[in-house]
Parts: sequence; C-alpha cells; structure tokens
Amino acid sequence: MRNAPSLRRFFISLAFLLLAFAPLQVASAADNILFMRHTLAPGYGDPEHFDIDDCSTQRNLSDAGRLQAENIGKTLLARGWQPTRILTSPWCRCKETAQYLGLGDWSIQYGLGSFFQGHVDRDETLTALDNILAGITNTDYVLLITHQVVIQAVTGLSVPSGGLVAYNPETNTSRILKLED
Repeated sequence: MRNAPSLRRFFISLAFLLLAFAPLQVASAADNILFMRHTLAPGYGDPEHFDIDDCSTQRNLSDAGRLQAENIGKTLLARGWQPTRILTSPWCRCKETAQYLGLGDWSIQYGLGSFFQGHVDRDETLTALDNILAGITNTDYVLLITHQVVIQAVTGLSVPSGGLVAYNPETNTSRILKLED
C-alpha cells in the first residue's frame, strides 16, 4: 500500500489532536506516580548483540514514536500534570522518550531496566525499583519511563507503547490512564 505511511501519520496526528481536548484523569495526589511505557519502537525485544551503552545495538524509537512522545508531553502539560521528577530506564528508547516528552530534566534509574530477555536480573531490578518507589513522597509527581515487563510486574497491567498507568504506592493500586477519556 503506497500511502500507508502517510495514512498512518494522519491517524496518529488525529488521535493526538483528539487527546488534547480530553481531561487528564489523575484522581488525587495519591495517584502521584505515572508509569509510562516507552513510545513506539518497531520490533520485538533487542538484537542479540545488545549493548546498554550503544544505542545502535538496541531497538529504538521510530519517527512516529518521537512524535507520539512529543504529543503525550504536550497533552500532559496542557492537562496541568507537571512531574517533579522524571526517571527513565537506561535503554535508549526510554531515554529518547524522556527527551521528546519535553517535560524537563530526567535521570537514569537501573531499577527501570528491562529484564525481558535477561539483559538484567529481574529480582535485582524489581528490588531497585522498590527502593525508588519507597523514596517517593505523596507530594512528588514522578514519571517513570520503562518497559512493559516492568510495568506489568509492579501493577499487573499491560499497556501499549506510550501507555500510562497511574500508581498509588500507599494502597498498591493502579489503573490505566487514558488521555482520551
């Protein structure tokens, strides 16, 4: 299909335009942590020659993923949600998502890394993430940019690329945050 990329860009742009007019559904200060799955990065997993310090060996964001991150950042700001901290996985697709969101400075946290293919130890990663979560107060608004396996391990929820989960560490409850609602 010759026009598929143009048509795909049109629908992505239309979806984000519609998002701009919907209220952000963060219910309370108790939902002060947002887990975010990195935006669109075509493929599955990472190549066999994966190196955490070399982005050319990783699955990275597509142009649509960069646009998706920009639009999510604009939507969050338009809805009044400004994070006090942004923490990201050391994977390049997560760091690039943080960059294109345009929500401010961010820092790398190894407790957000993907254990999907065994590049990092699952138990060590989740212990590090528990320590991160324990240090977040209910007056902080923290965005955690990570991977599907990490989000699912903590919240039990599955989201698509660019998906958000509001998490309450006090009650250990979570819910998918739909920007279009």
